[in-house]
Amino acid sequence: MLIDHLSIIGVGLIGGSLARALRKAEFVGRVTGCNRSEETLKKAVQLGVIDDYSLDIHEAVKKSDVIVVGTPLAISEKLLPKIADSMSANTVLTDVGSVKSGIVKAARQTLFEKFCNFVPGHPIAGTEKNGVEASLEDLFVNHRVILTPVEETCPKACKLITEMWKAAGADVVNLDVQHHDEVLAATSHLPHMLAYALVDCLAGMQERDEIFKYAAGGFADFTRIASSNPEMWHDICFSNRQALVRALEIFSTHINKIKVAIEKSESNELLETFRRAKEARDKFNKEKNR
Repeated sequence: MLIDHLSIIGVGLIGGSLARALRKAEFVGRVTGCNRSEETLKKAVQLGVIDDYSLDIHEAVKKSDVIVVGTPLAISEKLLPKIADSMSANTVLTDVGSVKSGIVKAARQTLFEKFCNFVPGHPIAGTEKNGVEASLEDLFVNHRVILTPVEETCPKACKLITEMWKAAGADVVNLDVQHHDEVLAATSHLPHMLAYALVDCLAGMQERDEIFKYAAGGFADFTRIASSNPEMWHDICFSNRQALVRALEIFSTHINKIKVAIEKSESNELLETFRRAKEARDKFNKEKNR
């Protein structure tokens, strides 16, 4: 094992799944959890996800080799000062948030000389379910984890977090912080906004009961992610505000072109849009399943 003592702050779907995966890979020794809810932590112990826990961050991280922050974005940034006071100079800190610019800025301002041991991370994996009960030991297998190290990041710390995620079954890649946020705004944050907006729109229609009664597989597939944690996605919207607004504006322009094509019976324009989309989606599926 490479991590003797791992502390996870926020033992939910992602944090719990990481602990399970690292145990299976025999990559970690002791796992300590920290959460606002003691009930959640007791459940995590019962499930064998963690060995012990503390409601106090100082107690949870003071002897850790690696700390993983798995809380929602807004909470993660607020916890950094407490973590900075409690972590040792050799402890490696990482997170799992889907927006990196805010947490990197906050970490630089609060960790000071320990900032070099902060390795920003984002696993591109998850489900619409929440909580430690939903955690899976194979959640990250064949999924990407993006790390966004900066100039100050210690290569040794980055190497350890890279190896940690590989042990969990993930394919690890590095991206620039800003580029990460722009890409994720388009590929993850925008689709969630569309799913939430569609379900909310249909739920507000006068015929809502009949609409949902006759909804089939296409509706279920497209809107599955609208069952994701609302508070988490609320935080993501504001954490990645600029990139997400740009993505929404581009999509708004594109959907309006489709609307105009339908209104004006521009058959070729509409068919070409559908063909391009099918080709791009089929290519994505083919590459994903290699």
